[in-house]
Amino acid sequence: MFFLLMSLSILDLGAISVTIPKSMANSLMNTRSISYSGCETQVFFLVFFAEADFALLTIMAYDRYVAICKPLHYKIIMNRKACFQMATSAWISVTLYSSLHTGNTFSITFCGGNMVDQFFSEIPQLLKLACSNSYLNEVWVIIFGACLNLSFFLFIIVTYVQILITVLRIPSKQGRHKAFSTCLPHFIVISMFLSTGVFAYMKPISSSPSGLDLMVAVLYSVLPPVMNPIIYSIRNKEIKASLRKLTGWRLFNKNNMSEFL
Repeated sequence: MFFLLMSLSILDLGAISVTIPKSMANSLMNTRSISYSGCETQVFFLVFFAEADFALLTIMAYDRYVAICKPLHYKIIMNRKACFQMATSAWISVTLYSSLHTGNTFSITFCGGNMVDQFFSEIPQLLKLACSNSYLNEVWVIIFGACLNLSFFLFIIVTYVQILITVLRIPSKQGRHKAFSTCLPHFIVISMFLSTGVFAYMKPISSSPSGLDLMVAVLYSVLPPVMNPIIYSIRNKEIKASLRKLTGWRLFNKNNMSEFL
């Protein structure tokens, strides 16, 4: 479990590092430019970290399934070697897919200018600059990616159905509560990841730049990597105690200030 959480943390750190540093650097230097190779690199890593995140969340769903549905076999099935092999397979597969996706994207002939209406190199915005009929190969790659993500999604759904059936059969209320609390962080992370991604890519692409496009891009590219560590860390007893102490200290200071005034 901790090996998978460590891998998720690395992916979140990488995902947030793809867009924010360049955007901040442009803001500080009062520029809006990015090199062609920089745009290629950004697209590759955006696809890589998004797909790797989804693949790892799928593996974590299987981890939760084994922990709840087959607890006596957990150490045998989810041993260190198995975790490493699954994570490595996911990373290698995603690297190949990202290379294919990026290669197809930048094999397109761009004739619609060189202005991308976004704070990073987003594929839908790049396709707006493509010449007619020159982006059909990329469309097929997108369809393949959609099928891949759909298979991940269906696997997670089937896994959680099995988990729910097993949990409802647990006789004690305490046991059911413990099982649900084990799955809750993972379920919240997956829900946030999928909802922001689906909302971003199912929304029609506007012909002119809008504040909504920017807000949606921030929502799906920044929010999940930032929130994932918080969601998973909130179950830690030491972090809970620190939060209680911090909020209690602030309330105490606020009350003292009110009395003073």
